[in-house]
Amino acid sequence: MNTTLQLFKAGQSVWYDNIQRSLLRNGELAGMIERGEIRGVTSNPTIFMNAITKSQDYDSSLLPLFEAGLSNEEIFFDLAVEDIQSAADLFMPLYQESHGGDGYVSLEVSPYIAYDAQATLTQAKELWQRVARPNLMIKIPATKAGLPAITEALAAGINVNVTLIFALERYHEVMDAYLQGLEQRAAAGLALDGIASVASFFVSRVDTNVDARLQKLITAGGIQAAPAQALLGQAAIANAKLAYDAFKQVFGAKRFQTLAAQGAQMQRPLWASTSTKNPAYRDVVYVEELIGPHTVNTMPPQTVVAFLEHGQVRPSLEENLDSAHQVFAELEALGISITEVTQQLEDEGVASFADAFTVLLKAIEGRR
Repeated sequence: MNTTLQLFKAGQSVWYDNIQRSLLRNGELAGMIERGEIRGVTSNPTIFMNAITKSQDYDSSLLPLFEAGLSNEEIFFDLAVEDIQSAADLFMPLYQESHGGDGYVSLEVSPYIAYDAQATLTQAKELWQRVARPNLMIKIPATKAGLPAITEALAAGINVNVTLIFALERYHEVMDAYLQGLEQRAAAGLALDGIASVASFFVSRVDTNVDARLQKLITAGGIQAAPAQALLGQAAIANAKLAYDAFKQVFGAKRFQTLAAQGAQMQRPLWASTSTKNPAYRDVVYVEELIGPHTVNTMPPQTVVAFLEHGQVRPSLEENLDSAHQVFAELEALGISITEVTQQLEDEGVASFADAFTVLLKAIEGRR
């Protein structure tokens, strides 16, 4: 049994953090699904930027769109919708077999509107109608402005992948937004059993940011150097473990159980940004240390390959929860504010996707 199937037996689904037209056409994605290596696909502006700018896969589709006089952004969404529909069709048997548990394909709203709730909701509805697949998830960033859009989209019957979550406080707000959306549907007499959502909690970027701050203390020497050294590579996994503990509390409580009795699904935590950025760390550390029931890990290609080759499966998510709390206490004692870290990461995440989208639109203009 391959290691991703072992993960599924442990309660975790692997989704592939990658999409491009060649994978859809050469049978590679279909093969990964057939072998049980992946159970869904996620995309983001950076992934599409790489797919469209670094290949000739889309050239034959671009010409008629140019001739139709579409804007660069309209062209991008035409290409993206076509890819997402193809991927969703490949996953449809799995979606049906799992009764809507897996088989989802995610498409993100424009990062340019991450701070505009109404524009986000409007585009979410448009993309949902255009793709017209029940196993689509619309990705909405978990900015403050994104929260009401998440609630309204769910209330309208749209599956939502809430993305760019870094802070525990924001994660609580995301879970609340999900429950509010379901409660609005229930109050309107609408079905809950077809609605699915995941909360994409970002992992490795937390270590990248915190480790850089710790490294400054280590370089400076003095009494803070040794405790800083001991905390390297600890923050991201601790943050995710505390998020999972919060998930269990919220979805084990009466508020959700009332909705579950009407057919509601849990909003599963999805571990995102799980490739290892620091070569000193094990290349599958953000998979091996975050394994538990009712979770998703979305892995980029190199992480899937590495985990299939040498990943080890154990129920790790609930190990050492007290130590996770201790990590943040020790970081605060060193003057490192996790609140400051996570807000910076959210801002950088939105900016990074917006920059990738700008590069993508400029590349389409260049092709024009």
